[in-house]
Amino acid sequence: MPAWLPRAMVLALALYACFRLGSWAFDQLIGLLINVLISFFLALAVEPAVSRMSAGGMRRGFATFLVFLVVLIAGAGFVFLLGSMLAGQIVDMVADFPKYLDSVINWVNQTFHTELSRVQVQDSLLHSDWLQKYVQNSATGVLDVSTTVLGGLFRLLTIFLFSFYFAADGPRLRRALCSVLPPARQAEVLRAWEIAVGKTGGYLYSRGLMALISAVAHYIPLMVLGVPYAPALAIWVGLVSQFIPTIGTYLAGALPMLIAFTVDPWYAVWVLGFVVVYQQFENYVLQPKLTAKTVDIHPAVAFGSVIAGTALMGAVGALIAIPAVATLQAFLGAYVKRYDVTDDPRVHGGRPGVRGEPLWTRLRRLVTAPASGGREPDGGEPEDPQGPEGRTGPGV
Repeated sequence: MPAWLPRAMVLALALYACFRLGSWAFDQLIGLLINVLISFFLALAVEPAVSRMSAGGMRRGFATFLVFLVVLIAGAGFVFLLGSMLAGQIVDMVADFPKYLDSVINWVNQTFHTELSRVQVQDSLLHSDWLQKYVQNSATGVLDVSTTVLGGLFRLLTIFLFSFYFAADGPRLRRALCSVLPPARQAEVLRAWEIAVGKTGGYLYSRGLMALISAVAHYIPLMVLGVPYAPALAIWVGLVSQFIPTIGTYLAGALPMLIAFTVDPWYAVWVLGFVVVYQQFENYVLQPKLTAKTVDIHPAVAFGSVIAGTALMGAVGALIAIPAVATLQAFLGAYVKRYDVTDDPRVHGGRPGVRGEPLWTRLRRLVTAPASGGREPDGGEPEDPQGPEGRTGPGV
């Protein structure tokens, strides 16, 4: 046996063991890594506000606390409004359930000539095996739901804690990162950090402003039509429509349409019409002006990035996909060398050999050519089909 073979086998086994250990650790820490990634993007989003308040003389830690306090109050207010709306709808449905049941029983009796009553239906439901199994499964699932809620609260607290430290200790974190890099690399890291802060903060601020405008715009028709819980529905439409690009407005408008349908079916049609009209106004007037300097990316790229982010990390990936792609696009645009585009008709969607003039102009020129005294449009003499030899008259 060669002398190097045992050493190579031990090295290979050691590398394999390290790989398996790293894979196991990554699988165990994937949740924490995702939380840290969310916290980092949230810290980048609040970095401009914190830096501006800190530049005004306020301590950076206290400025970060104020910014996060405003975010928490806004989030709690939205959850409270949406929860009150859902709770009110559930209470109304439970209160009106006997009326719905009586109408269904009357329709069945008239249609199928039966003699059902509410008491018989209630007794059959209460003594059914399906209801008993459902109650048992629900009782056993209460613990799972409680565990999920507590886990979500703990994850939310972890994200806010990490993001608070990232935002409050941003300069210290940058100094620690640059201290292990040569001076040439330090400038590149700081430039990338600046681009990420600008794109992420600009994305969230522009989307927040558009969400506010969308909420106010949708609140007006909902209030005029008398749709219940108009403020909560308007806030719902504003947030969902802005953080889910392209189709978010239609997805968010489904809930107000459903609530409006319970009041009057024609109200749902009016709400749908307003949603469609406002989407066109937002796409062609509002959005280009607000996002021209922040996240100027193509709508198809934004939609594809959201789908890719959702496939990779679920709802978290959908939220951070657009600022991440905008940051990458800006960073590549700063370092990728670009050239002047050649003046070729194919660049503008044309075909080689075809003049870049409208079809109507070419048709009119062809129609009016015989009436122009035989002269071509370019001013040249017409070509004699007999050639120079067949001409007669003076000078030949």
